[in-house]
Amino acid sequence: MMQHFKIYNRQDILAITRIRKFETKLGECVQVAEKGKTIEEVLKATNAPFVVLGVPEDIGVKANYGIGGADSAWLPFLRAFLNIQSNDFLQGQEVLILGHFDFYDIITIIENNAGSPDERIEAYRHAVKTIDDEVEHVVKLVAQHGKIPIVIGGGHNNAYPCIKGAAKGLYQAGILPLAQINVINLDAHADYRPAEGRHSGNPFRYAEDDGYLEKYCIVGLHENYLPQNSWMDLVNNPFFDLVTYEDIFLRGKYSFTEAVLHAANFTEGNRCGLELDLDSIESTLSSAVSPAGVSTLQARQYVHMAARETSPAYLHICEGATQLLDGRRSDSTGKLISYLVSDFVKAWENKETVL
Repeated sequence: MMQHFKIYNRQDILAITRIRKFETKLGECVQVAEKGKTIEEVLKATNAPFVVLGVPEDIGVKANYGIGGADSAWLPFLRAFLNIQSNDFLQGQEVLILGHFDFYDIITIIENNAGSPDERIEAYRHAVKTIDDEVEHVVKLVAQHGKIPIVIGGGHNNAYPCIKGAAKGLYQAGILPLAQINVINLDAHADYRPAEGRHSGNPFRYAEDDGYLEKYCIVGLHENYLPQNSWMDLVNNPFFDLVTYEDIFLRGKYSFTEAVLHAANFTEGNRCGLELDLDSIESTLSSAVSPAGVSTLQARQYVHMAARETSPAYLHICEGATQLLDGRRSDSTGKLISYLVSDFVKAWENKETVL
């Protein structure tokens, strides 16, 4: 089950932490596994409320006819995050850095053996099921031990195992009466394409079909990239809601803050998965990079508000890249994700003290 997961130890973390005299970095303070411990043993021993894990893969994106490269953001994120200053605003002990998945062997087999483009797509979609199972298993263990998973992708296909794993883990822990959670998604796309085989364009369809997704609300959806069949399915489902980008920024029906609060109110009453697809942020490198989108400040505000206004089941940040297969590069993506993760942890901690 866990053949693709690498658990980190202290040496792994310190190797990418830039130690500096008279300063303390998060990498010196975060919690990590002791050598030789299983994931269950690590989770049982830690008092950190947050568990960070990476899913650096682009198989789900390629299975959705997208441009590869979503596997490139994890390490730059981790390097940026570990080199944040440890101070009164964020100390580091609140976070356990668990490790990351490595699915390189799967992608190698597909690339070397698929005979045609159609065969390759089918192989990718079959491979996503393996990713689903392994990611679900780890997310479930984290949730089962009363921790909040922070999952850094990877393609948006991983929303499905995040939803399923968190729902099952919270149910097994006796926190939820049913293995079912709500989700808010800041995204340019609905990712509710038909169940045609698993890929980054249909995780919420599968999560709902399988009964793990109760309510789903999308913020910032681009009308230009909403297939008519998905639109009809979304608008006719009383458990789904959305606020389009155009309704916020062109028509002024909602302010951005009002849109996020609307989503929080709609998903009230259950644990809520928080999704942030980086293609929703203007000019941020992703498989579907867009010249139009929310600002980095608004993305940070979304994470902050959603963490404070909901009872988070997990945080999933996906689709970001530092290098796409078509040659485009950005060195700022990892740092942006580190801001978003630190914003989430700070908002949740402050909420605990405020309430």
